[in-house]
Amino acid sequence: MKFWARTITVMIASIAGGAMSHAAELIVLASQGNLPGVNELAAAFARASGHKVTVLQEESKALEQRLSNGPADLITGNPPMMEVLLKKGQLVAGTATPFMLADLGVSVRAGAPKPDISTVEAYTKTLLAAKSIGYSRGCSGQHVAQGIAQLGLTEQLKPKIVLTGGGTGPVTFYLARGDFELGIQQSNIMVGAPGTDFVGPVPGSVNIPCPSSVGLLTVSKERDAAQAMIKFMISPAAAPLLRRVHEAPAKG
Repeated sequence: MKFWARTITVMIASIAGGAMSHAAELIVLASQGNLPGVNELAAAFARASGHKVTVLQEESKALEQRLSNGPADLITGNPPMMEVLLKKGQLVAGTATPFMLADLGVSVRAGAPKPDISTVEAYTKTLLAAKSIGYSRGCSGQHVAQGIAQLGLTEQLKPKIVLTGGGTGPVTFYLARGDFELGIQQSNIMVGAPGTDFVGPVPGSVNIPCPSSVGLLTVSKERDAAQAMIKFMISPAAAPLLRRVHEAPAKG
């Protein structure tokens, strides 16, 4: 473990290169779906490069203020969101870079029996047997719905689907308070969530991961350091850090 930590430090220092000539203060805007991985990567990059990295999860007006006027340097999000920012002139062209994938997982309320989801067939039976199923309106929810459609269960399950949203929290927030029996979302934000027990990953081809990219914001005043961090986030050194929080590198 110590050897790997030293290896990561050397790799980050090499990647940072000239960006380490002064200690920059970077602000990374992250979304709920990639926050665990971004926090891991930011901490590692800060330790090895000497830069200060602050990760923020901003929403609505606060987010728009950061995007328009700063301070902010990098943003992470799903590819469609990055396209919107590029069209609005808030993202530097050519900098949007895929860096992670998050698989789907299943959770139940703490103490509830864990259903069998070990195979696609078992998962299908579990969905049919559940009294209610909750998922989000975002990327993970859209992918859950795609998986349900692949199984030919869309109409059959429609009466017991509960869509979460409104900014209160992840699917596990609603699951813990008893809004539904079965929760499905990205594993990286489900594992260890209070009041819930993680059952395991959605099996086989119906587990459609959510991708995240990172890009340089036009309001950034620390572009060299920010671009060095992007290079680190897609480097081999980032892979074990992402896997630690149930995420995977976008490539490899």
